[in-house]
Amino acid sequence: MSKFINNKMRRKENNFAYIDGANLHRGIVDFGWKLDYARFRVWLSDKYNVNRAYIFIGLIPKYKDLYTYLQEAGFTLIFKEVVYDGDGRPKGNCDADLVLQAVHDAYENKFRKAIIVSSDGDYASLVKFLIESGKLKTILSPHTKDLCSILLKRTNAPIAYLNDQKSILQIKKEKAPDGDKTP
Repeated sequence: MSKFINNKMRRKENNFAYIDGANLHRGIVDFGWKLDYARFRVWLSDKYNVNRAYIFIGLIPKYKDLYTYLQEAGFTLIFKEVVYDGDGRPKGNCDADLVLQAVHDAYENKFRKAIIVSSDGDYASLVKFLIESGKLKTILSPHTKDLCSILLKRTNAPIAYLNDQKSILQIKKEKAPDGDKTP
């Protein structure tokens, strides 16, 4: 009976995740694995009781299939028009949009706790605000401890490292068929 009550209470927790899409992608790719976004969305729900997961991402038309996949996996996408640097690389600059959405949602009491998915020190002020408001659950860093921003670490917020969850969250490679050719 207590398990039922606990699960019911967890569902009521109503936590939101705010994900820096570029930071998440770069962090995972730098470690040589690919994130299964559908599995990641389920994991966020199961582990952190995330009801809404925003991904802030630059809008590049050739990635429309990716955007559809992410939405079908249960993410709410917040797009930012991209600009291109001198080398032709796209920059989404979504940091301010993520901060604004999180602060707006906090003031409107739309969530109980926030999960910030990024290793970027630009979010340190947001993290401090959420801590002071009693609304931060954790930071999920796509980078390892040594590459996560010192500014985030100095907030003394709880930080979990996604690389530690690689076995759960990575795209699973299909197994080769057995060599004995049995069906």
